[in-house]
Amino acid sequence: MSPSTIPKFSDLPLDKEGPYLNAWGLYGKDDELGFLNRLTDDVVKEAAKEIQTGTRISLNWPLDAQGDIPFFGRQVFHKHVYQKAPRIVHDDTWTFNTQSSSQWDGLRHFAYQKAERFYNNVTLEQITGPEATNVNGIGAWSEQGIVGRGVLLDYAAWAETQGRTHDAFQKGSLALEDLKKVADWEGVEIKFGDVLIIRSGYMQQYNRKSRDELTSLSKINPPTFFGVEQSDAVLQWIWENFSAVAGDQPSFECWPTEKDYLLHEVLLAGWGCTIGELFDLEKLSKHCKKTGRYSFFVTSEPCNVPGGVASPPNILAIF
Repeated sequence: MSPSTIPKFSDLPLDKEGPYLNAWGLYGKDDELGFLNRLTDDVVKEAAKEIQTGTRISLNWPLDAQGDIPFFGRQVFHKHVYQKAPRIVHDDTWTFNTQSSSQWDGLRHFAYQKAERFYNNVTLEQITGPEATNVNGIGAWSEQGIVGRGVLLDYAAWAETQGRTHDAFQKGSLALEDLKKVADWEGVEIKFGDVLIIRSGYMQQYNRKSRDELTSLSKINPPTFFGVEQSDAVLQWIWENFSAVAGDQPSFECWPTEKDYLLHEVLLAGWGCTIGELFDLEKLSKHCKKTGRYSFFVTSEPCNVPGGVASPPNILAIF
């Protein structure tokens, strides 16, 4: 898989009877990997050259980071630690929503809303109907993981040098033009198959909020967040360059959408492009600034849950 072997953006949709910009069937009618097909052995082997010092940085927010006030009405994290008396031994059980902290959105998460179709034309009934299977489950991604070259576009750091400010908890768009300026400012080269990671500054602002402020914000319905703009230009940029996209925002894209479609629809349901959200990028940002390196080896293994919708990323950036 290379830029020369994928259809042009102008060739989309591939299924002419399907919804907007879909690439259904590109990797076969039964494919469940989507854009992860771009992470070939050769791409991963080349990405391994990014490992030069062995420094490892986690991008995982704690599973209980949002406490008892998660956004989007998601369930809170519960941990039960118990002794297995009479022995001096402990077990524990965890109960949580897979999208209440750092997460990869899987291909069962978001459909084309009007067409009611998931990736590769999978129906709602195939996922939650009486004869549902594990089709498009995130467990399919665990065998080889999400492993390759990661690129941090530190918009928050760049914006600070420009004297720009934004409210991460207000609806607003991060323009493609600015993302390209960030890449130029960092001096980072984007290569085909990269895992795109965008730091908007959400975590930084979240950590400065009081409990009362977060409680009030969590009650806004629909919630509002700053994120990547909805545009054909953004979609074409992603189509031509990346194997996965992620950020520190709760929704990756501007929320609610400013167009009549969402990036979630095209990326997840149209292309099988996983979306990472709520990644904790603060330590990564500091290390990139200190070293002047904004590319790195990234390794992530979603949980092996057949038929799962989403998963904690279990992700490390390695320099």
